[in-house]
Amino acid sequence: MNYLIVAYIMGWVLNFEGAFMLLPAITALIYGEKEGFVFLGCSIFSFLAGGLITLKKPANKRFYAREGFVICSLTWIVISLIGAIPFVITGVLPNYVDALFEIASGFTTTGSSVITDLTPLPHCVLIWRSFSHWIGGMGVLVFILAILPLFGGVDMHLMRAESPGPSVGKLVPNVKKTASYLYKIYLGMTLVQMLILLITGMHPFDAVCITFGTAGTGGFGIHNDSCGGYTILQQAVIAVFMLLFGINFNVYFLILRKKFKDIFKIEEVKWYLIIVFTAVTLIVINYGSLNELYLSIHHAFFSVASVITTTGYGTVDFNLWPMFSKNVLVAIMFIGACAGSTGGGMKVSRLLIYAKTVKKEIVGMIHQKSIKILKMDGKTVEHSVIRNVNVYLVSYLMIMAVSFLIISLDNIDFESSFTAVVATFNNIGPGLGKVGPTGNFSGFSNLSKIVLTFDMLAGRLEIFPMLLLFSRATWSKK
Repeated sequence: MNYLIVAYIMGWVLNFEGAFMLLPAITALIYGEKEGFVFLGCSIFSFLAGGLITLKKPANKRFYAREGFVICSLTWIVISLIGAIPFVITGVLPNYVDALFEIASGFTTTGSSVITDLTPLPHCVLIWRSFSHWIGGMGVLVFILAILPLFGGVDMHLMRAESPGPSVGKLVPNVKKTASYLYKIYLGMTLVQMLILLITGMHPFDAVCITFGTAGTGGFGIHNDSCGGYTILQQAVIAVFMLLFGINFNVYFLILRKKFKDIFKIEEVKWYLIIVFTAVTLIVINYGSLNELYLSIHHAFFSVASVITTTGYGTVDFNLWPMFSKNVLVAIMFIGACAGSTGGGMKVSRLLIYAKTVKKEIVGMIHQKSIKILKMDGKTVEHSVIRNVNVYLVSYLMIMAVSFLIISLDNIDFESSFTAVVATFNNIGPGLGKVGPTGNFSGFSNLSKIVLTFDMLAGRLEIFPMLLLFSRATWSKK
């Protein structure tokens, strides 16, 4: 383990977090809020700490996958630990565990909250919560890769560790250019949504915060009714962009390169849209009313888009829907969005690989001498990818089970406890019961909140980077 290179990049992470905290400080200045001094102080502290660490480049620039995974995990832990401090000092969340849960929920684009009333919160705190979604949506390290030249081709280890999905490739041969393209697409789509919401008459502050949450598929609202108070048109715009940000960003890169034929070869996107259409149809049939069919379709579409992209915004309380409709939402909570998007969950591509693997095994049992090759998008899926997704599933189920057992110590009902784990681990935000769209996570103990915070981080980082921190081999010098 090259500890010096890990520390050096952590220093740059602190520098960038200091820069990020300037936005809420500026917001406080605009609205005349004294809490802005807290963000300014935290920003200066972060700059000073990061500046001292990065003062000298390490002589040994040896950098492998192990360092990449460790840096990725520590990055998200460090930005959460520092990012929680303003909540405590401003008095918004005096309990540090609550503050850590809240900001980790923001950076991991989960959207689960322990705040019971958003009305008294200053604008600078609200925008920090929402901006944390945008920061975490594409990934902190991807942002750093887009801005800073690191150490040659080894920076692919960082991108591979942080990017969601079974496998990560480069859009172009150069990793820095890949990261740059991703952020240009991300920023461009963010600005387009923001502009459209402004055209529809949404208040500028709301448009900025809601767009940050949509782009990062996070879901922190700035009103107690989430998106329920906005117009039907504004809600529709948010729903469409939630789905767009849940699509693999390779699609947008292909559009920019005018390779339209290649887009139709991507199976994951096709099945992603099929799942959305099917879920909306089933919910409308189950709970919809012929007298208000338009509204039924609208709210079903918004809720499905919100849940499958793991955003977590709401227009209605789907806790009140029939059991079948709620179970449809729980099912797509597990599915999640596309790999290579800002969405969470298991990812549609993994489920496709699982389905194709089962089909391959069944055919093999019938025709034992046949050789069936697993393919996705017309390309052979490497054995290492299949092995990775299988190990991922085992790890996923184990963490789910252990997390559920621990938080059950709080004696909260099964529906609330189970969906709390599902909602945090899949980075969704709201669950059912007490943690539904109109509820929150404040009723859990500090121990449960720490477990759920770990689940949010593990879910955002695809499990393995967090698990590697607990391996003795990770920290050996060899």
